[in-house]
Amino acid sequence: METLGEKIMEKDLVSIVMPCYNGKRFIGESIESVINQTYPKWELLIVDDGSTDDSINVIKHYQTDKRIKLIRQSNSGSAAARNNGIRRSKGQYLALLDSDDIWKPNFLEEQIRFMKEKSAICVYSSYAMINKNSKEILKPVKVKDKITSKDMESLNYIGCLTGLYDQSKHGKIFFKEELNSILDDYAFWLDIVALENVAYGNSKVLAKYRIHEGSTTNNKKKLIKKHYVFYRTYLGQGRLHSLINVVKWGIAGLAKFN
Repeated sequence: METLGEKIMEKDLVSIVMPCYNGKRFIGESIESVINQTYPKWELLIVDDGSTDDSINVIKHYQTDKRIKLIRQSNSGSAAARNNGIRRSKGQYLALLDSDDIWKPNFLEEQIRFMKEKSAICVYSSYAMINKNSKEILKPVKVKDKITSKDMESLNYIGCLTGLYDQSKHGKIFFKEELNSILDDYAFWLDIVALENVAYGNSKVLAKYRIHEGSTTNNKKKLIKKHYVFYRTYLGQGRLHSLINVVKWGIAGLAKFN
């Protein structure tokens, strides 16, 4: 686990890291969902990962808000982009939002209140699912009220767009770039939960995860092998244990998308 024990962090500031690769179509809506937060103390670090579309100009349109910072890098993958933003973050809290996902206006206010209520370093929330037209589809994903490291060894219970991590106690945590952006978000939140062996779920639906056409079925098929390899190599689980967890993941996916 790579950590940075930096204690020079601005109290109560939320650092939001948003990787972007050819995100012109949806990134404006994602940025606006941050600007519309009822909690005002944030910085938005948008890391453009070598986009070839007009993403940069869309981002620059919003930079009249000085809390929004644009970081540009050559195409290196989402894990590298997120790490670039995390290294530059100045806030006590860290949140991650992809360039096609959306927060409800009270997301930060609710999650910070919830974190303080639980005296926790990591919280997450329930979330809705939306299509390309930002219309809510399927049923919201309702989260468990509490998870441990053992829970996370079976499934990733933290939707990346809903997680909030307090960096002030244990320092910065980074994505595993060697995973080549495959289940690296799972490894990231697993590492964070392991710090104190607990994270808490807010039952309120505070965010919206965008589903793209074909992703619910095709990506699931492709991810079966990747999940098995992740359980076997990253978590060091035996063959049978890994297979059982792949089945659990599959069942959870069916429940989510039906």
